[in-house]
Amino acid sequence: MTKQSFLRGTFILIIAGLITRILGFINRIVMARILGSEGVGLYMMAVPTFILAITVTQLGLPVAIAKLVAEAEAVGDRKKVKSILTVSLTVTLTLSVIFTAAFIVLAPILAKTMLTDSRTYYPLIAILPVVPIIAVSSVLRGYFQGRQNMKPSSVAQVIEQVVRITMIAVCIRALLPYGIEYAAAGAMISAVLGELASLLYMFIMFQRDKHVSIRPQFLQTARTGWGTFKSLMATALPTTGSRFIGSVAYFVEPIVVAQSLAIAGVTAAVATRQYGLLTGYALPLLFLPSFITYALSTSLVPSVSEAAAKQHHRTVEYRLQQALRLSFISGGWSVVVLYIFASPIMKLMYHTDEAAGFIHLLAPCFIFYYFQGPLTSVLQALDMAKAAMVNSLIGSAVKVAVIFVLASRTEFQIMGVALAIAAGLVTVTLLHYATVLKRITFTIYAREYIYGSLAIFIAGAAGYYCREHVVFSSSLGTQTLAGITATTVLYGILLILFRLIRREELKRLPLFRRLITK
Repeated sequence: MTKQSFLRGTFILIIAGLITRILGFINRIVMARILGSEGVGLYMMAVPTFILAITVTQLGLPVAIAKLVAEAEAVGDRKKVKSILTVSLTVTLTLSVIFTAAFIVLAPILAKTMLTDSRTYYPLIAILPVVPIIAVSSVLRGYFQGRQNMKPSSVAQVIEQVVRITMIAVCIRALLPYGIEYAAAGAMISAVLGELASLLYMFIMFQRDKHVSIRPQFLQTARTGWGTFKSLMATALPTTGSRFIGSVAYFVEPIVVAQSLAIAGVTAAVATRQYGLLTGYALPLLFLPSFITYALSTSLVPSVSEAAAKQHHRTVEYRLQQALRLSFISGGWSVVVLYIFASPIMKLMYHTDEAAGFIHLLAPCFIFYYFQGPLTSVLQALDMAKAAMVNSLIGSAVKVAVIFVLASRTEFQIMGVALAIAAGLVTVTLLHYATVLKRITFTIYAREYIYGSLAIFIAGAAGYYCREHVVFSSSLGTQTLAGITATTVLYGILLILFRLIRREELKRLPLFRRLITK
């Protein structure tokens, strides 16, 4: 199995993430057009529970596995790798059984009392089969990432989305005659089927790898793996604490939103619809560049862990600077495109631009979110996951508190929820950055961020001019695509002129190596 460099591994994840995002948008378009905003609202009310199930089942182990496997690979300790996998599988499968049993009992109470809409019970129950699937796939994903081979995880993401998009229309249409709540459950079932297909692919790739076998003496290895368990938990618990806090906050969010909007005089059906517009229509677009920051974050953990283990402090700083710069320029493109073209994009995707106001409000704030992933990964790789957990706790508390304060007021209502999301993510990012500065020597190259901001401003002004004054076509789709293309090309040229995209970095990527050397 081929070990990839930091940039090449990141590039593989970016390509897979781009494909996954495109397929994900198609998936959401299909779902939105069949279910409508109310059906999407029911689905999105259940999604936080889906995320919580994943967080509880994984227990932060993918990051811990990647870190420990990278360290074991650095010294050639295959026995340690086997122990890591065996203990991880034992922990995650045990947790999946406990979670499934508890959730069967709690689902009716959650749907009727806390979410104030009993129809959410059906998509909630549809989540259950995914728990053991995630238990195994998370371990395999961490193993491949620890070996700095990003291909299996990348291909698995694409397979998951292909299966999901193939099955979503089938599942929704099959259950829609029984009611919109059953159709929302069908959308969740398609997600479960996608996760299953992803797991099967990674299992096949693991079998082909032949690097380590976990079946021989599995129980004996699990019983004697106390030291490995403690090493895993030292990273996993703070990491999962950070993610668990975020997942619990996300889980509590629709509950607080429903209760706050009820105080403001909004009915349950209207609240579900408004929440669907915000979280099902607007936020997926705002999270668009997260496939780039996810790729950077995923590659950073083993890369920084290996550098730190070898006492290469300059490499740690360089990787963080590199990740933050790439996050800034990719996030800047997203801010420009979404802020300028929010309305036509939403009309083309969902046949309505009701959620465009959310994007206009949140897009500038989301530049902070795009920095958050790389900062979190560096904290985890430097054994500062506990600090990341505390920062996440503070940010989540800020978000939930602001939701309750603003959403319960008639003048804000659902816009108060959007403002709370912005407040939470800005808080966490600033706290992460301050924490990193306490641990490593970090030089801020102000020129890069000044030039990056200038590129964002110029491209944004040009995009606005194209949208308002240049007619490319009478077709809304062609007009929007031409405007976005012109804006993107200008932005890319500015990045090259300002040396925010560097020739030596492009040379490391197989796609550009031949073009540059010719």
